[in-house]
Amino acid sequence: MKNIISTVLKNWLKPQKSSVLLFDSIAAASDIALMLNAQWDGCNGVIVTTCDEVAVNTAAKLLEATWCYQGASKAVLHRLTTDEILRRYAIGERYFVNANLRCAVLTSVKLSEINLSYAKLSWVDLSQANLSKADLTAADLSQANLSGTDLNKAYLMRTNLSQADLQQASLRGANLSSANLTEVNLTGADLTGANLALADLRGANFHLCNLSGANLTGAKLIESDLAFAKQ
Repeated sequence: MKNIISTVLKNWLKPQKSSVLLFDSIAAASDIALMLNAQWDGCNGVIVTTCDEVAVNTAAKLLEATWCYQGASKAVLHRLTTDEILRRYAIGERYFVNANLRCAVLTSVKLSEINLSYAKLSWVDLSQANLSKADLTAADLSQANLSGTDLNKAYLMRTNLSQADLQQASLRGANLSSANLTEVNLTGADLTGANLALADLRGANFHLCNLSGANLTGAKLIESDLAFAKQ
């Protein structure tokens, strides 16, 4: 009996893990946070201690909004069009967490300091784009075209870049810790001072890639692949 009471008390006193809910508009997030007595993050996120999905769905239906959990493997939010993201960026919006932009064509665009963490960006064409200081934490950029892209000082922690094309891309000072870079093409890329700690680099093409000052601590790689890199 004492053990049961002790277990119940521990579970009751244990801090509850918060959930972050993402909505398809900033206005909806603000209103729903108020309705649910939750915390609004100032953008399109709502932080709840305990998620009552019935209450969330009811509130979302009233406001004709859609939502998903932050980091959801399947995007619930509607797919952003190229014109929409450029229009919203032009008027000052930078927060596009969990956005669905699969297969979008955004060549040569300027999206510096944009927040696309957890975004769905597989097969996207961002060649020659300016993504300097962008937040792409845990985004899916598998098989994306990032050739010639400016990713200087970008945040790419835990980002999936498997089989992406990063030829001639500039990633000076970028944070790629724990990123998936398997079979990525880094021919001629500049990774000077980049953080690649714990990154998976197996099968990557480092031909003429500049790794000067890069942190490779704990990175998974085949040593022979580094033979043609600049270090």
